[in-house]
Amino acid sequence: MSDVLHRLPEFLGNHFYLTLAFVGVFVALLVTEAQRFTRGYAALTPAGLTQLINRENALVVDVSALAEFEKGHIPGAKHVAMSALDPAHKDLAKAREQPIALVCRNGQTSAQAAQRLKKAGFQKVFWLEGGVAAWNEAQMPLVKGRA
Repeated sequence: MSDVLHRLPEFLGNHFYLTLAFVGVFVALLVTEAQRFTRGYAALTPAGLTQLINRENALVVDVSALAEFEKGHIPGAKHVAMSALDPAHKDLAKAREQPIALVCRNGQTSAQAAQRLKKAGFQKVFWLEGGVAAWNEAQMPLVKGRA
């Protein structure tokens, strides 16, 4: 072990770009993990969302475009367009203390919506990682049309 430590400065000097790349990747990994722990909202799998709905009566909010929502959405989901997502929205204002799960087509928009609600003071905010596509891939039921 001590032989490795004695040769480490030589290795670092001979492989400067490799060392620099390693340090960059390591720092990026640390920053990403720190953000994940401090963001205040959690990602859910389709099974996790099902448990949250069944055990804690979570409000499921789909922030997809209306046309996408009508093509297929999670049963019981309320549609609130991302542009109309406001903490004072009638469906959201009643559920400030209730778990809220945000969903979209692929999980990108719903993560942004989760961040917005968390900043507005909502306590239990979740988002479906992978969105309705992950829900469908897990062979979970979808409802077509308006809610």
